[in-house]
Amino acid sequence: MTHPTLSTRSIRGQLPVSDVGFGAAQLGNLNQETTDDASTAAVRAALAAGVTYFDTAPHYGLGLSEQRLGRALSDVARDDIVISTKVGRLLVDSPETAERQDDQGFVVPAAVRREWDFSADGVKRSIEASLTRMGTDRIDIVYLHDPDDHEQQAIREALPALIDLREQGVVRAIGAGMNQSAMPARFIEAHDVDVIMIAGRLTLLDQTALADLMPAALRRGVAVVAAGVYNSGLLSSARIRPDAHFDYAPATADVRSRGERLAAVCRDHGVDLPAAAVQYPLRHPAVVSAVIGMRTAAHVDSSIERRTTPIPDELWAELDESGLAPDLNGAA
Repeated sequence: MTHPTLSTRSIRGQLPVSDVGFGAAQLGNLNQETTDDASTAAVRAALAAGVTYFDTAPHYGLGLSEQRLGRALSDVARDDIVISTKVGRLLVDSPETAERQDDQGFVVPAAVRREWDFSADGVKRSIEASLTRMGTDRIDIVYLHDPDDHEQQAIREALPALIDLREQGVVRAIGAGMNQSAMPARFIEAHDVDVIMIAGRLTLLDQTALADLMPAALRRGVAVVAAGVYNSGLLSSARIRPDAHFDYAPATADVRSRGERLAAVCRDHGVDLPAAAVQYPLRHPAVVSAVIGMRTAAHVDSSIERRTTPIPDELWAELDESGLAPDLNGAA
């Protein structure tokens, strides 16, 4: 399938990324099994559609996502793509649990276990292991992964270690990936970070990041990558499903009602809700990419179609005027 060309935005003016990124958590068998062939086909479809930014993490499938992504990208010119991964969860051999299944949402054997580690040494060990799993000679972006309960160690050890690796040229950009906006805003003030991945806090249903993270990012010239644009699925269909989830839990009646109002405004303007959900955060001047989870080539096609669907300015104006979602265009 052919699509209109994706646009490219840059992190700190030097690291170009496609404005749709490939979220590779599902390559780690998130919630259900995925084959190697399907994973490779999804990555190939993304490349063909103009996606240049691919995001993964050791957490995703206990390393399986990194392995599959690395294999699928092995014959792609390294300078043509941007790869990000994350640190904070070291993978440690665990033969005593190898017969069990992972208990954190991935359909994989628990032959290794995750250990939280935001020490300088843990950061370096994690990056070395990720390089090996992906079979690449460098990682472009490294995020601290969910350091919610480890803020002081992240500030005192992990971020300085990443800055040192950036100065050595081992990585090109550093930051944090989180489901909250307050702590990454503090990271921006405490250290010279390049990019923040914010999941679920800059969406049609939740604009929490506008209170702290986004002003700090604009002030310091830090790029923002928007993840979780569907808020755990509620915004992923044109009509709100009765069993829809929001923020990793069944949606309340109030949240479903707000979703239905959003969907109705979109329909009035001839647009499906998921297309508006993908494009909404990209209207903010600090946002460089929306990372979307993709498991199959069909997921890639639908994601790119949602990004490239024309949306009239009148839709954003109505959402803003109705109080449903402030227009992010020109936010300061």
